[in-house]
Amino acid sequence: MILNTGGRTDTVNYFSEWLLNRFQEGYALSRNPFYHDVVNRIELTPETIDVVEFCSKNYRPILPRLHEITDRFNCHFHYTITAYGKDIEPNVPSIDESIDTLKELSAQVGKEKIIWRYDPVLLTGKYTIERHFETFDYMAERIAPYVDRCLLSFVVWYKKLHMPELLPISEQQKDQLAKGLGEIAAKHYLYIQTCGTKKSYEQYGIHSSGCMTRAVYEHTLGLHFKKVAEKGNRPGCRCMESRGLGDYNTCINGCRYCYANYDHEKAKENYSLHDPLSPLMIGHLKPIDKIVPLHQESYLDKEPRLF
Repeated sequence: MILNTGGRTDTVNYFSEWLLNRFQEGYALSRNPFYHDVVNRIELTPETIDVVEFCSKNYRPILPRLHEITDRFNCHFHYTITAYGKDIEPNVPSIDESIDTLKELSAQVGKEKIIWRYDPVLLTGKYTIERHFETFDYMAERIAPYVDRCLLSFVVWYKKLHMPELLPISEQQKDQLAKGLGEIAAKHYLYIQTCGTKKSYEQYGIHSSGCMTRAVYEHTLGLHFKKVAEKGNRPGCRCMESRGLGDYNTCINGCRYCYANYDHEKAKENYSLHDPLSPLMIGHLKPIDKIVPLHQESYLDKEPRLF
């Protein structure tokens, strides 16, 4: 099973102590986002977890104790560092602070296990195509030596998105962005790919792939998987099936394009209920809760391979 610790909230930024406690105790409880009185029990052991996938905008809080997890599990890391400032990402460290943290993460776990996420790519009157090129060039020069690859995607317009200044991105503009970002990546010898994008931008040197695919894990972690379906979670996504840990509407980064929070005030309210000693990320078990063991199946091919 692939355990995704960062798909619902920025776990390592705001819940590091809780996460480390869960791995130390060997299990976690996760409330079903659709049936709130159903709680899944997830076993956190090397026998039940093939890969621990991290995704965060700030690894600083967990760095001193990250080895407690990486020493025991296959781990892979996504680090999101974008071109935006506090007007879009209010509680995210600055670009330079993030790059410094990424360098420390890379020194600890190895560059081959890290993907730099430059996403979502969005346009406003302030964040123009030209500004993306300028900022991406600045970042790529400093980040390229410390990561395996860069991943980009364009912003998805969904119902709960509340950014009145957001401008539509035409197909022509996407091509313009892809061409420019591809050229900059090539200049810095940075492998770049898309995520969850149906359209191919191969002509601009941008590879078509996914972020949590069998190919990525086999390349970066040296693992071998059985032939399993890459189900993904949206059109154009080719990721391996994973299970999420934690709760939606709990991240207090405040990113205005976020799909996991529908209400920043509600997220802050939920965060105030967090107890790092609880097996649940938010709050505690209730008498009406039904604990259901999560079905956990290994995708690893453990048979000897003949070459």
